[in-house]
Amino acid sequence: MSTLAGKTLFITGASRGIGLAIALRAARDGANVAIAAKSDVANPKLPGTIHSAAQAVEDAGGRALALKCDIREEDQVRAAVAATLDTFGGIDILVNNASAIYLRGTLDTPMKRFDLMQQVNSRGSFLCAQACLPHLLQAPNPHILTLCPPPTLDPKWWGPHTGYTLAKMGMSFVTLGLAAEFGAQGVAINALWPRTLIATDALNMIPGVDAGNGRSPAIMGDAAHVILTRKAAGFSGNFLIDDDVLHAAGITDLSHYAVDPTQPLLPDLYLDA
Repeated sequence: MSTLAGKTLFITGASRGIGLAIALRAARDGANVAIAAKSDVANPKLPGTIHSAAQAVEDAGGRALALKCDIREEDQVRAAVAATLDTFGGIDILVNNASAIYLRGTLDTPMKRFDLMQQVNSRGSFLCAQACLPHLLQAPNPHILTLCPPPTLDPKWWGPHTGYTLAKMGMSFVTLGLAAEFGAQGVAINALWPRTLIATDALNMIPGVDAGNGRSPAIMGDAAHVILTRKAAGFSGNFLIDDDVLHAAGITDLSHYAVDPTQPLLPDLYLDA
């Protein structure tokens, strides 16, 4: 399978950034995309809403459903899944993209921020999977793709921001567990993480980080497309890196993804240079 035409994707946090890039790549195939995110009203600091994302999906050739959904709230997630089923008749793919980030040390991390990260990242990914899996199990080529890094216990990644690392590794361990539980039932449950910084609007809000040292979200959209068009059976429990995925697919020139080709690319968190 080389196309997502007619497939239905439920993507969390798809109003901007990587989630939107994955949605737009699927839309170019003619996919149905449920855009589940909190961004119902425009924010001057973070452009993009579920409505602008839905319009972009439609303009790219797909069908879109804008769903205001806080994945911390179980009733909202289940209502969003039900609306997706009512509109498109099923769910083929879940993309756990929504994530909260706060890169501070322990003494500088308010518990409100800590709780937000745990609730959105690991709990949200688990909840969305729980809500979608009964329908994925009925799909002909079901996938769950979670945007999280390869698991690591290296203290160098834990010391600077324990709260965020705990939340992000929570997504990784949820992926491991779901793959072990459902992989044998034919659901492809895998993770995708970028080799380098990705120039999203959220990245621009992190002090000291220059988007010019990163790649555009399109690389993640293209890598996700390669993964999600693979045969699901027997393909589960993998922690994949975007440029490795593209290289394996024969795409070796990645220069066009660089935001500023004159600047060095910086590795993302949890990956060595």
